[in-house]
Amino acid sequence: MKFSRTLIPTLKETPADAEIVSHQLMLRAGLIRKLASGIYNWLPLGYRVLRKVENIVRQEMDSAGALEILMPAVQPAELWQSSGRWDHYGKELLRFADRHDNAYCLAPTHEEVVTDIAKREIRSYRDMPLNLYQIQTKFRDEIRPRFGIMRAREFLMKDAYSFDVDDQAAAASYQVMHQAYTRIFERLGLRFSVVEADSGAIGGSFSHEFMVLADTGEDAIVSCGGCGYAANLEKAEAVASHAGAPEPGPATAEVATPGAHTVEEVAEFLGVAPHQIAKTLIYLADGQPVAAMVRGDRELNEIKLKNQLGAAELQLAPPAVIQEVTGGPLGFSGPLGLEVPVWVDHELLQAPALVVGANKADHHLTGLHLQRDVPQARPADLRVIAPDDACPRCGGELEFARGIEVGHIFRLGTKYSTAMGAEYLDAEGQSHPIVMGCYGIGVSRIVAAAIEQGHDDNGIIFPLPIAPYSVTILPLGHQGPVMEKALELYRQLGQKGVDVLIDDRDLRPGVKFKDADLVGIPLRLVVGNKGLKQGQVELKHRADGRVEMLPLEQAADSLVEMVNQGGGQTL
Repeated sequence: MKFSRTLIPTLKETPADAEIVSHQLMLRAGLIRKLASGIYNWLPLGYRVLRKVENIVRQEMDSAGALEILMPAVQPAELWQSSGRWDHYGKELLRFADRHDNAYCLAPTHEEVVTDIAKREIRSYRDMPLNLYQIQTKFRDEIRPRFGIMRAREFLMKDAYSFDVDDQAAAASYQVMHQAYTRIFERLGLRFSVVEADSGAIGGSFSHEFMVLADTGEDAIVSCGGCGYAANLEKAEAVASHAGAPEPGPATAEVATPGAHTVEEVAEFLGVAPHQIAKTLIYLADGQPVAAMVRGDRELNEIKLKNQLGAAELQLAPPAVIQEVTGGPLGFSGPLGLEVPVWVDHELLQAPALVVGANKADHHLTGLHLQRDVPQARPADLRVIAPDDACPRCGGELEFARGIEVGHIFRLGTKYSTAMGAEYLDAEGQSHPIVMGCYGIGVSRIVAAAIEQGHDDNGIIFPLPIAPYSVTILPLGHQGPVMEKALELYRQLGQKGVDVLIDDRDLRPGVKFKDADLVGIPLRLVVGNKGLKQGQVELKHRADGRVEMLPLEQAADSLVEMVNQGGGQTL
């Protein structure tokens, strides 16, 4: 493609509303343009990257035996009502009515629709295993869409769904997808990690996230180099001590703590360490109050608490509810005398005496022993794992990193098939619910994640397999032998199947160099008078800045070999 004949509207300045690197660079490099909040147009350069990601995903899904379909983006409410998610999915589900006043939604995901397909088309155990997938636009009405493509309301996603006769067969299908996803991210040229994860609103018993590693990632992940354990922060297990419960000390005593609301204020006032204090938090779980306790220097993991309770919704209780449940104001809650369920992080059971709220303004209790004073408390792993924790599998040292979730695979079990009546007949003619799995990849999000992982002060550094073009040719002259040789190389590379962009604009070399670095094309071939006199052209590698001189007559073949070795693909 000739630069003069395509649309690459690069920007010198960073748009004021672009907060993260990928958003800034995708706008500056002319990959995308904003249409509305969380909704973007993909311009030619960005769309080429998107299609290359999509092609790799499609090839590996096909190789894994999945069958491509296309399901509607508009879905009838009755399907979501049959699964029970119409009322529970939340405000991210964009609901509307047609002219006949029938209720519909814009699809954020397709479990209901694909389960309906299975219900209609799968009759016998002979029809399985089956895996159906699509690459399609989704819409989630994010309350605060931000970070450009990273958290957009409309996005491109690959979602696949497996159907099996039992849990053992479903586990095999899950492993096939796990392997396919690993191949996908290897082929994309990205550094990634596979971690255990929470299943969230999709549901199911087991899931893994595929995380692109980046210092700017919004998700924290932990891993163990010793045994290979890896999980995101929401899922990472904090292991309980095997030491026996300590003997209780003296009885609890009420002490005045005027104006001391926070852990830090109470610790300073009483002269104790934060780990000797227990925070008591009052939540509403599906509208019902519940108390949860963690050590003062720890953070409560709301995902773990929600899963322990089996709740669809969990939120901190407002001050009025706290007053009603505890008899005291916000900031002084404690477990003693509560008539609601009390859940405690198992770490607290190792404390001989704790400082807790007295359920009374400006007062706390000292000397609380959980097993003696709150025997109804229910222990569980409720806290966010911390750097001083050991690996829950082998006891080794944990490493913390940042990542961006770009893929998620789930063991759904029979959650949807049971609710929606998707069944099959076994060899004896007995009916059973179909066992399902779900496998998603954020195709458009991968583009942003690749930029978060690969960039420098000059712009994007795309991996060769997904770069919009593999090679850019920069002639240092608009006419004469320089342009003639540049066009000849351009034609040779095109004939050999290489994606190549020639910057044929009549602009200063500095402008061309800056644009080439900004858009992130991996291989930059410079054709100039000085080099031609020596029978050479200059090749610069975008990833590491390495420069080498290539013999003019061998340049095209050398570039073809580099592209093929690097996994570059044509469109």
